Amino acid sequence: MLKFWFAIPFWQRVLGALLLGVTAGVVLGEQATALKPLGTLFINAIRMLVVPLVFFSLITSITSLSDNHKMQRLAFKTVGLFLLTAFIASLIGLTIGSLMNWGESLQLVATEVRERNIPPVADVLTGLIPTNPIAALAEGNVLQIILFAALIGIAMNAIGEKADPMKKVVQSGADIMYQITRMVLELTPIGVFGLMAWVVGSFGLATLLPLAKFIGAIYLACFIHILVVYGGLVKLFGNMRYRAFFKAVLPAQLVAYSSASSYGTLPVTFKVATEDLKVSKSYASFVLPLGATINMDGCGGIFPAIAAIFIAHIYGIPLDTLDYLLIAGTATIASVGTAGVPGTAMVMLTVTLSVVGLPIEGIAFIAAVDRIVDMMRTATNVTGDLMVARVIGNQEHMLEHSPETTLSNAAR
Repeated sequence: MLKFWFAIPFWQRVLGALLLGVTAGVVLGEQATALKPLGTLFINAIRMLVVPLVFFSLITSITSLSDNHKMQRLAFKTVGLFLLTAFIASLIGLTIGSLMNWGESLQLVATEVRERNIPPVADVLTGLIPTNPIAALAEGNVLQIILFAALIGIAMNAIGEKADPMKKVVQSGADIMYQITRMVLELTPIGVFGLMAWVVGSFGLATLLPLAKFIGAIYLACFIHILVVYGGLVKLFGNMRYRAFFKAVLPAQLVAYSSASSYGTLPVTFKVATEDLKVSKSYASFVLPLGATINMDGCGGIFPAIAAIFIAHIYGIPLDTLDYLLIAGTATIASVGTAGVPGTAMVMLTVTLSVVGLPIEGIAFIAAVDRIVDMMRTATNVTGDLMVARVIGNQEHMLEHSPETTLSNAAR
């Protein structure tokens, strides 16, 4: 039985589990919520991996990139591509939101929404430096962990041969975490099944009808961004077949969709990047944790744009060209500025609504379906991380080339 199970490709096992989970949710209704522990166990297992995996792999990445000039170039190109796709995502969101026929009357009931404090830029910057690195590791503060690990890696490069014993320890730690990751990821189909059954059983399909157009607009914009922008960039600059890329990233998309967590998906994303997209471990260890933190095309580009237009329609407030420009610019900047804040998507939306003068209370109308929308936002973000890993990896010659993934001259 196990031999047959492992003979099925990983992405097919995950996709099958997702479809079975949706079916179970529809058939069992609220009783399907009893399956949530299967998803919770899986999420806990992969969250267990995130901190040590990021810590060890990032240090290993930096020590293997002893050329500081190359590190700076990689960082500049990576962040630049993140910001470019975030801006394009906001434009797509604005276009879809403007073209949608929202209807004359929306009979929606606002749900309770908790006030969220927007941290000042100074607090965000000072919060990057951990006062207690051990506490940052224990609390899973990924931004602080990234900075601390980066400092360790840079210091190890600076002292040269004296750091060789520590390099061996860190490399061993990274290899151990890679192996544990492979073991835990075999639970993915079970976890995805439990999560999808719980989501569908909890919300039901009928409760989503009043907000179906809003959900549909978000999903449509995300699909366009993924297929056209990400797919186009991979084919043009990533030297990879369009179909091969999306087949490779599907497992990470499914886990991101069902878990709604970019950080939680990191172990799967790392596996896909290194094994299927052939990105070197040194670059994957750098770009993926960074992307999970600041690459927010779904949360910071598409979602605030469409949500702002939707809320403006509910309140009957017209938006002009300047408002659209402010939404696009604010959403792009906020995607980086609010990184690491709990409830990031809602914080970004709060910032956007404030800038264009829309009532923040409007968030309450869409809070009820935030989980459904968040699933697609996260899948978009994770796909963007993998696209950047492949594109910059190809541009900087940091790929382990494979005839199965690279474009031949005839296929171009």
